Amino acid sequence: MSDIDFDEQVRDAFPELEHIESDDLRDRVVEAWTLGLERGGWRDVADIPYAWNIHEVTNVEHVRGVTRIALDAADEQRSFHGADPDTDTVVAACLLHDVGKCYEYPDHVDGDLLDEPDPRYVSEEIPHSISGYALAHEVGCPLAVQRAIPHFIGEVPTRTLEAELVKSANSASSNAITQATMGITLQEWVEEYSQTS
Repeated sequence: MSDIDFDEQVRDAFPELEHIESDDLRDRVVEAWTLGLERGGWRDVADIPYAWNIHEVTNVEHVRGVTRIALDAADEQRSFHGADPDTDTVVAACLLHDVGKCYEYPDHVDGDLLDEPDPRYVSEEIPHSISGYALAHEVGCPLAVQRAIPHFIGEVPTRTLEAELVKSANSASSNAITQATMGITLQEWVEEYSQTS
């Protein structure tokens, strides 16, 4: 087990945690990240890339972007449409939607960044949205949060307002990142590089 204070790292990396009203849920989100970082062999949450072949943007930047986009969209859903998405669920699921990259991406970074990953958890064979769901389940996040984490089409049989916010915010952030770093759309990236299609 690492002597790194991942709890503090995660809280510093994701100021959006403060949008979660429930102290218990906030702590569970941090715990999921801490488990993922320890098992993945990471030394710093900022070392995880956004994508296995895009290292100009960190996973932290993307996760924060998804959370911010979803919060803005939720505000619009409330004020313009009169809907009532649960903010705690949206923020927790956004912050956890890519925690599974702790398990999926260790082989795609410089070995100097990692301790020895735990082979019981770390593998490219499990998509990060599924391992992220498993981490959220393991730490006891509510079902509403768990079901909003898998974000690839077909992974969840029933969608919720909160799950759709996470999914659409993820696409919006991913499209911005791939356009800014590679000059292509997210769909073009998926067609050429996706490991899950």
